[in-house]
Amino acid sequence: MSDLRDELYSLLVPLAGERLIVPRACVAEVIGYQTPAEMTNAPPWYVGLVSWSGRNVPVVSFEGAFGQPLPSISTRTRIVIFHAANGQVKAGYFGMLTQGFPQLVRVNAEVVRPDPSRSFPERSPVICQVRMVNETPLIPDLERLEQMIAEETSVMQ
Repeated sequence: MSDLRDELYSLLVPLAGERLIVPRACVAEVIGYQTPAEMTNAPPWYVGLVSWSGRNVPVVSFEGAFGQPLPSISTRTRIVIFHAANGQVKAGYFGMLTQGFPQLVRVNAEVVRPDPSRSFPERSPVICQVRMVNETPLIPDLERLEQMIAEETSVMQ
């Protein structure tokens, strides 16, 4: 049996046609969808700001930041609030639109393997793709995403 220290609680975050896998510790909360306040002159992937815990938190579409079409908002749409780890996002948090509620999973070296079947552009918000059982989720580059948000926020101010 695997030692619990070798396991990581993670979330499978549903997107349009993909899933992300992120450590549970990166996520502050999952909230219901609320219409973000639009940002003037923002790129389409920077969907706006929502009020959360007394802060105005930037919300992005991962699909859009990854160069894909923005998905439609539905009754399943949620916002995952991430901790901003590198201090570039003023609010200390940012939100990401999802296409459903994230699924909690425990992962370890026995169930997660690299999947080199796809490559990603150098400055994209994706580190790599992995294979786990019947899934091939993407590991997002959350620091890159924060940098993208910070760059856009500074341009809009």
